[in-house]
Amino acid sequence: MKNILVIGGAGFIGSHTCLVLLEKGYKVFVFDSFVNSSTNALKRVLEVSKLKNKKKDPFLKIYNGDLLNKKLLQNTFNDIYKKHKFLDGVIHFGGLKSVAESIYSPISYWRTNVLGTINLLEIMSRYESKHLVFSSSATIYGSSKNSLLKEDSELKPINPYGNTKLTVETLLDDIFKSGRKEWHLASLRYFNPIGAHFSGLIGECPIGIPNNIFPLITNTALGLQKELKVFGNDWPTKDGTTIRDYIHVMDLATIHTRVLEHLISNKPNYLKLNVGTGKGTSVLELIKIFERVNKVKVPYVYVNRRIGDKCSLVADNSLLISKLKIVPKSSIEDMCRDGWKWKKLNPNGY
Repeated sequence: MKNILVIGGAGFIGSHTCLVLLEKGYKVFVFDSFVNSSTNALKRVLEVSKLKNKKKDPFLKIYNGDLLNKKLLQNTFNDIYKKHKFLDGVIHFGGLKSVAESIYSPISYWRTNVLGTINLLEIMSRYESKHLVFSSSATIYGSSKNSLLKEDSELKPINPYGNTKLTVETLLDDIFKSGRKEWHLASLRYFNPIGAHFSGLIGECPIGIPNNIFPLITNTALGLQKELKVFGNDWPTKDGTTIRDYIHVMDLATIHTRVLEHLISNKPNYLKLNVGTGKGTSVLELIKIFERVNKVKVPYVYVNRRIGDKCSLVADNSLLISKLKIVPKSSIEDMCRDGWKWKKLNPNGY
């Protein structure tokens, strides 16, 4: 049974990834500050995992801590290695993630996302734990109007959040090239995860006002807010709204697990992979699909463009498919259906 440390494991993507790991029989250790997440998410993860495997209790150990607290991180590794001998790999979701917030609080983003990752890498190196999947982002790319973004497309982030993600990728490049190239690394540049576990027990639960579009859509559909703000209707797209590549969070969680397994079973390497469906959906299309699938209305109003937004971000996922032989299988309709089920069952989150 392999031991996996998940940094930020109580968050939206992290919690779903923990579930996939548990269902595959891994021992899961979660290190999370719970600033933007809840321990209840992990309780739900255990609950769902037990429903699937009633013969054996899943193993999930929680450590409450911040990557900026290096001593606490060191103590976490000490405890894991003392009681369980080794770590097979680390999946790193930790950090701040709001594009809009990063523009007004760049120092916080650089401190948390970059310095926090440096602390993690130093501790991992000390323990010879050198299998890491890093949660990167499509925000590191420049905007693309007419074509899909490939891994070798221009890297041109236009906000501090994207800058921090690209900086960490550059750091991982330098680490891999140094010495004996003994690290097994992957940066997953994923696009826009939405949806929820099909049970409706695990989903996206932002603390405070959501920054992502999907929880804003579900809040509006549920009547928790009057209308949805659509940032701009004058973008050079077919309906004037921005285009994004939406991927089901469970597909994304499965891909994280598959990538880690690939790193563990292969020679040292540094993979940089787009994780998306390769299909673009405009904001207006997403609203209409959500309304049609769930038979609800989502009132919306156009407002000015948001600083730091890009016109179109859609993945070329051919490298992911060729490397891992995995294709995101959920449709945009599945994402809307599962995400709405979560919200209806949990209107106030966890």
